[in-house]
Amino acid sequence: MWVATVQHKPLGPVPAITTAPRNPKFPSSLLKPPGTFRFDIRFRVSKSKVWVAKKQLTELETREPESEELLVREKNGESFDFGWLPAFPHVLLASMSNFLFGYHIGVMNGPIVSIARELGFEGNSILEGLVVSIFIAGAFVGSISAGSLVDKLGCRRTFQIDTIPLILGAILSAQAHSLDEMLLGRFLVGLGIGVNTVLVPIYISEVAPTKYRGSLGTLCQIGTCLGIIASLFLGIPSDNDPHWWRMILYIASVPGFILIFGMQYAVDSPRWLCKAGRFDDAKAVINDLWGSSEVEKAIQEFQSVSKNDGSDLNSRWLELLEEPHSRVAFIGGALFVLQQFAGINGVLYFSSLTFQDVGVTNGSLASLIIGLTNLAGALCALYLIDNQGRQKLLIGSYLGMAVSMFLVVYANSFPLDEQFSHNLSILGTVLYIFTFAIGAGPVTGLIIPELSSTRTRGKIMGFSFTAHWVCNFLVGLFFLDLLEKFGVAPVYATFGGVSLLAAIFANYFIVETKGRSLEEIERSLNSNSQAGGK
Repeated sequence: MWVATVQHKPLGPVPAITTAPRNPKFPSSLLKPPGTFRFDIRFRVSKSKVWVAKKQLTELETREPESEELLVREKNGESFDFGWLPAFPHVLLASMSNFLFGYHIGVMNGPIVSIARELGFEGNSILEGLVVSIFIAGAFVGSISAGSLVDKLGCRRTFQIDTIPLILGAILSAQAHSLDEMLLGRFLVGLGIGVNTVLVPIYISEVAPTKYRGSLGTLCQIGTCLGIIASLFLGIPSDNDPHWWRMILYIASVPGFILIFGMQYAVDSPRWLCKAGRFDDAKAVINDLWGSSEVEKAIQEFQSVSKNDGSDLNSRWLELLEEPHSRVAFIGGALFVLQQFAGINGVLYFSSLTFQDVGVTNGSLASLIIGLTNLAGALCALYLIDNQGRQKLLIGSYLGMAVSMFLVVYANSFPLDEQFSHNLSILGTVLYIFTFAIGAGPVTGLIIPELSSTRTRGKIMGFSFTAHWVCNFLVGLFFLDLLEKFGVAPVYATFGGVSLLAAIFANYFIVETKGRSLEEIERSLNSNSQAGGK
């Protein structure tokens, strides 16, 4: 789900049909606790279509629902499914964390020169790099701590707590009058981002209905893209106003306040609520978001998994060495290692020079082109991920990235017309970003919590993102040196080779999770590990 996280210079007809009637054991007054969103979608139906509605409702009530089908509206022979709508505001609110993530990725691109001049370290490339990279150090620490926080407090409270350093860091950075204050502010921002990047995929995977889990999960990537684009637009006045950087850092605190107060009215994960023994609250959330027909079935699944996995809230890090957790941890870590060494941050960094070769000398314009390409890919993933499945999308994405890199290698290695060579490099770069945003970006962050057990999900995600931040830092540290020493073609050929390796890895190690509940996936992995141990 992740785009460039190393900061750099630019480029740096049946209305409201439910699958079953409300369970009389759980009246609305019990199932709807105060402080939660609830959406009731109702449309008027003509009398001529009432008999159709009754017939379809009877069919729905007499079959066992295989997946969430909350709200369907038929018009002119087409079916409009609104089953995702009750969960959408909660997922959208959580995705605001990714908007902040993207915003803080891009917010330093333009103003870093003005910041360095005003704080007294202009011309010192090491200190300029430190202001940018200390963000990653904070994110590394945040990722490690995220798993334990989620286990103890649940997603909703963790969101509220870890947004505090995001707000404080943004305000401290905006008010900084020394290098030390700026470094502390950036570290606090990174700390909050590190927790959030772990937390958002977990929350969405546990709150979203099974049928829409993939599509809702891509809101992570879309939020990140929108955050980057917003930071680029808001950073434009910094070219003329040397003090504008303080304003855009103040603005960074606003989404944080919205997130803290908004989460007060959002739901918590029904799976965590069951682990915590709050079964009535869990039933209320399931009823509101998934439908009353899913309440009993979901609670039974949660309890069944809990018996096998352990009912206490706190998992141990050493459990990641046991099967099947060790296998999932390996897959999660490997996916992020492959994602980062496939070169996303390096390509984004070097793309500014690539655009300059074809006459696009405005860094902000080049950044905007890349940002919009990234957003277009994420919007395609929104549709494809629950239609084509995670594994196909991941394999196709990495194959597309490999082809894109080999296009750039070809353009830089063979005697071609200069203008044609530059255009081919641009095509390869844009195609690489687009194919990354379709699969390698959103699927990586989504499939790891889907494969993880309820008990160890937080720890596995924390471990996986720790690997992500380490590799992120290494690529950002050595990319330019390798480029200077070996040239574009060998480095990009390596990125293409790693992309091919990632496609092979996805083919052999990734289990398809489309249309399967998290408990069904967990039982399948447990049975496979037990069979393999015999």
